[in-house]
Amino acid sequence: MASDAIIVVNDANFDQEVLQSEQPVLIDFWATWCGPCRALAPVVDEIAKTYHGKVKVAKMDVDSNTATPQRYGVRGIPTLLVFKGGEVQEQIVGFVPKETIEKALEKLA
Repeated sequence: MASDAIIVVNDANFDQEVLQSEQPVLIDFWATWCGPCRALAPVVDEIAKTYHGKVKVAKMDVDSNTATPQRYGVRGIPTLLVFKGGEVQEQIVGFVPKETIEKALEKLA
């Protein structure tokens, strides 16, 4: 489901891949059974390609990884969190247009 520009993170590698990242990180919390998550996937893929080299884009399956979503209060999916310097800068919940995600990322640029 993820393109080459997207990394898959889990509870084990989250701190290293996201919190310790030099670049801002957009992480998509999703699940295979979630319709809006599947609808958002191509948008996240486009973002990953557009911002390649500027923003790291990651996905986390909430069914396989419960500790991290719980740690950040992810209650509904899809939820997009934007991290910079190990801190959450933006939170976007639900299916949103690409422009909404881009606006959140532009604030960090």
